[in-house]
Amino acid sequence: MLLWVLDPAGRDATILNQALNGAITDLRAATEVICSRTPSQLQIMRQTYRAKFGCYLEHDITERTYGNHQKFLLAYVDVPLPRYEGPPEVDASAVASDAIELYRDGEKRLGTDERTFIRIFSERSWAHMASVAAAYQHMFARSLEKMNGAVKSETSGNFEFGLLTILRCAQSPARYFAKVLHKAMKGLGTSDTALIRVVVTRTEIDMQYIKAEYHK
Repeated sequence: MLLWVLDPAGRDATILNQALNGAITDLRAATEVICSRTPSQLQIMRQTYRAKFGCYLEHDITERTYGNHQKFLLAYVDVPLPRYEGPPEVDASAVASDAIELYRDGEKRLGTDERTFIRIFSERSWAHMASVAAAYQHMFARSLEKMNGAVKSETSGNFEFGLLTILRCAQSPARYFAKVLHKAMKGLGTSDTALIRVVVTRTEIDMQYIKAEYHK
């Protein structure tokens, strides 16, 4: 398969291009690839996308998406590296402030201010977002991601899926992709696209951890 001869950034760029410009647009796959990558991986992927396909990733995102989903993806791929990838230490006061903002502009009010969700989720590190999710649960006795939480109750569609992908990868990328594999292979049929996407793109990154989570 063509994907196997590419480096990780080339595989991601190719999968993204196929998802955004293929015969069948797959915005869920594109969203998963973008939101499950670290800032450094995104930076290299953007450069590879431009070199390989002759256009900016942001251009194709703009052409294929719309609304809050579009705003979120553009913000996520465009935030400067130091702003959302760094050491695992987090600022407890900043974590509490973000949890309060998400509650105030989500569940507490009538009508969600999606700008707050876009800003916080696109600018913060995974370690920070994992702490925000824990703080939200502690402060408001509600989960950010479960059925009654802010993300599921206040957002929808691919925008919701992107936010949930970030929260779940912030907690454990291996657990997230193990669940994707479980879902791809359960039932009577197999989702070859999702299966291939995970196996090909994670083999050189964390497949041993994904296997361990899969068999738990």
